[in-house]
Amino acid sequence: MVKRPEKHIIQGFSKLSRSEKLAWLKNQYGLSMKTLNVLDTHLHQDPELQEIYGDLSENTVSNFFLPMGVSPNFLINGDLLTLPMVVEESSVVAAASHAAKFWAAHGGFNAQVSGSSKVGQVHFTWTGDPTDLQRVFQKHREELLQSIKPLTRRMEQRGGGIQSLEIRPTHSALPGQYQLFATFLTANAMGANFINSVLEELGAQLARIMERSPTKGEFGLLMSILSNYTPESLVHCHVEAPVEVFEHVDQGLSALEFARKFQQAVDIALHDPYRAVTHNKGIFNGMDAVILATGNDFRAVEACGHAYASRTGTYQGLSRADVSEGMFRLSLEVPLAVGTVGGLTGVHPVAAASLEIMGNPSAEGLMQIIAAAGLATNFSAIRALVTSGIQRGHMRMHLGNILRQLQATGEESASAARYFAGRTLSHAEVASYLESLRQQNPGE
Repeated sequence: MVKRPEKHIIQGFSKLSRSEKLAWLKNQYGLSMKTLNVLDTHLHQDPELQEIYGDLSENTVSNFFLPMGVSPNFLINGDLLTLPMVVEESSVVAAASHAAKFWAAHGGFNAQVSGSSKVGQVHFTWTGDPTDLQRVFQKHREELLQSIKPLTRRMEQRGGGIQSLEIRPTHSALPGQYQLFATFLTANAMGANFINSVLEELGAQLARIMERSPTKGEFGLLMSILSNYTPESLVHCHVEAPVEVFEHVDQGLSALEFARKFQQAVDIALHDPYRAVTHNKGIFNGMDAVILATGNDFRAVEACGHAYASRTGTYQGLSRADVSEGMFRLSLEVPLAVGTVGGLTGVHPVAAASLEIMGNPSAEGLMQIIAAAGLATNFSAIRALVTSGIQRGHMRMHLGNILRQLQATGEESASAARYFAGRTLSHAEVASYLESLRQQNPGE
C-alpha cells in the first residue's frame, strides 16, 4: 500500500496554475491517471471558450457537464415556445414535455407578473432615541438619494432604479438594531451587483450623516446586502379546462374521479409539510432546469420560493387545485428574481443560446416561462402519483443510466428495454436480468 504524504493546509492555492493544482491534488489524494485524464477530457477544445468557463468560478480544474434538453409545445399566453432545460434527470424533461403537449391542446398556460420589486437592506445599530434617528433620516433622505445618482442613472434610463427608502427596526428581539430598507426595480437584469453597490454607498453615506448630526447616540454600520426574498416580485400561472379533458387519462378512473383525486393530492401539500417539501421539489424540477439553462441563480430562487411557502407560519405547497362547476384549475404563485441581461446570462454562450431558443424574452417574460415549466412538472408528477404511481415512469427513464452503470452491451440494452417495457423496474431487477442473459450466453 502506497503511503500518502501527510495532508497540510496550503497557502496561495488560487495562484497556482491549473497543472500545478492538479499536481497538488495528485500528490495529496493519490488521484489516478484515469481521473486526471477525465478532468482533462472535460475541458472545452476551444481555448477561448474554456477561458470563459474557467473564469466563471474559482480554482477551476475542469468542467462538469450537464445535458441541455428541450421541451417543446409550451403554449404560454398564446405563444408556442420550446423551453431549454438543463437537468441530469431525464424524467424532468419528459414530464414537462408531456404536460406541455397535453395543455397545449386545452388552452395552454396563462401567466401574469404582478410585480418585480427587489429588496435591499443596510443593517446598523443605534443607541440613541429612535425618533432622533427618524428625524435625521427624513431631513437627509434626499441627500442620500442624490448620493447614489451616479450608480442609478443608467438603471433609471432602462426603467429601473430605487423605488423606496425607509428606516425601520430590524426586529423586537434585536433591540438597538435598525435597517435602511430599500426597494428596487432592475429592468431586465437580476440586479444583484447593482443593488449591492447602491446599498454599500447608502450605508457609507448614512454613516457620514449620522456622524455629523447633533444627536445623542452612537451609530454602527453592520452590513449592506440585497435580500433574495422577493415577495413583491410575483408571477402567477394557471391551466384551466373542463373536467372532461381527463376522460382517458387513466383507464381505472373517470374524468371526475381523476380530477378530484388530483385536487386531494394538492390539498395534502397545503397541510402536511412532509408532503409539501416533495411537492415543491417537483415544481422546482421544472423551474430550476430553465433557470440553469438561462444562467440564472437557482439557489436564490429556491431559497426565496421556500421562504414564500412558509409565509403563513407553516410550510405549504406552492400550487393550488380546484374542481368546481365542471371545471378543473391548477395554479401556481411564486416569487422570482431572474434576469435576461448581465451576470452569467451575458457571459455564458449556452445561456445566450437558451434565451434565443425562447425568442429572447424580457425578464418578466422569463418569469412567466419559468413558472409554466414548474406548473408543468407539478402536473405531471401529481398525475403519475394518483394513477400509475411515480416509480413506473420515473425508473423507466432511468433504465439507460442503470444499463450504463452495469456496462450492458448494445444487444443487452435492447433486450432489457423490451423486457422492462411493461414492468416496474429497479436497479436490482435490471442487474438480475442482465446476469440471467449473460448466463444464457456465457461466451459473448
